[in-house]
Amino acid sequence: MVTPLKQPIVFELEGFYVPPGYGAFLFVLALCNYMVMLFANGVVLCIIVIDHNLHRPMFVMVCNLVVCDLLGGTTVLPRFMVHFLTGQKKIAYISAIAQAFCVHTYGFAMQTILGVMAYDRYIAVCEPLRYHAIMTSARLHSCCALAWATAVICIVVLFAFHENTPLCGNTIKHVYCSNRAILNLACSPTPLNNIYGLSMTWCVEHKHLPRHSFVLLKNPACYCKNKAGDARRKAFLTCAPHLVVYVLYQIASVVLIVIQRFPSLSPKHQEVFSILFIVVPPVINPIIYGLVSKELRASIIKHFYKFKRPSQQIGGA
Repeated sequence: MVTPLKQPIVFELEGFYVPPGYGAFLFVLALCNYMVMLFANGVVLCIIVIDHNLHRPMFVMVCNLVVCDLLGGTTVLPRFMVHFLTGQKKIAYISAIAQAFCVHTYGFAMQTILGVMAYDRYIAVCEPLRYHAIMTSARLHSCCALAWATAVICIVVLFAFHENTPLCGNTIKHVYCSNRAILNLACSPTPLNNIYGLSMTWCVEHKHLPRHSFVLLKNPACYCKNKAGDARRKAFLTCAPHLVVYVLYQIASVVLIVIQRFPSLSPKHQEVFSILFIVVPPVINPIIYGLVSKELRASIIKHFYKFKRPSQQIGGA
C-alpha cells in the first residue's frame, strides 16, 4: 500500500528536456517572448487608458482581454526562464496550486471575456441605432465583472476538490502545473473532479460561447440591413479582431486537448504544443487588435510621434 505524502509537499515538474549548453539560449528566447508580451499588451493598455476617445465598450473589453493575457503569460513564462537558466524543477505545493489556479482562470476568463465581446459586437452590428441605449456604462461594467466572477468561481469550485485529497506521488508529468496534472498524483481516482471539469469545459465550449461568437456569421442579415458596400465592410471590420482572436484561441485549445489523447506522440512535441495555449495568444492578441482596429492603430501612431518629438527636442538642445 502506497503511503500518502505529508505536508510540506514539494513537487518536481517533468519540465522541458534542455540539451546541454542550450539552457541560456532557451532562456533568452523565453525572455524575449515575455518582453514582447509585456510591451505589446502594455502599449495597448496604456493607449486605451490615456486616450479618452477609446473609452468605449469595445476597448474597455480589450483592456480586460489584455489583463487576462498578462495573467496567463506571467503565470508560466518566468518559471520557464528559471528552469532554462538554472535547471530548477522543484515547486512547493502552494506554489503549484497557485500556478494551476491562475492557468485555469486564464483559460476560463479568456472564454467568458470573448463571449462578452461577442455580445457587444452583435449589438454594434445588428442594433447600431440602439447600441448606446443597450450597452450602457453600468451594463458594460456588469458584463465584465460577471465574466471574471464566473471564471473565478468556477475555478475555485474545481480546486475545492483538492481539499483532503491524499497525494501519493510528487512528479508532475507536465511543463507547468494544472488541475489534472496534480490530481493524477492522487492515491485514488477523483471522479467528481473529472465530471465537474469535463462538464464545465463542455458548457463553455459547446453551448454558450459558440452561439455568441459566431452569431454574426449565422445571421448575415445583420450585415445586409444597409446594402451599401462600405457599411457591410465596416460591419465586418468591426467584428474581425474578435473573430480572429477567438479562432486562434480555439485552435490552441484544440491542439492542447488533442495531444493529451495521443500519448504515443513524442514527448518533445507534447511539450511544445502544450505551451502554445498560454504563450502564443498573449503575444498575438494585442498585435491583432493593434493592426486590425483602425482607431487603436491610429492612436498608437499618434502617441508614438507625440512622445518622439519631445525626445528629439531634448536631444537637439
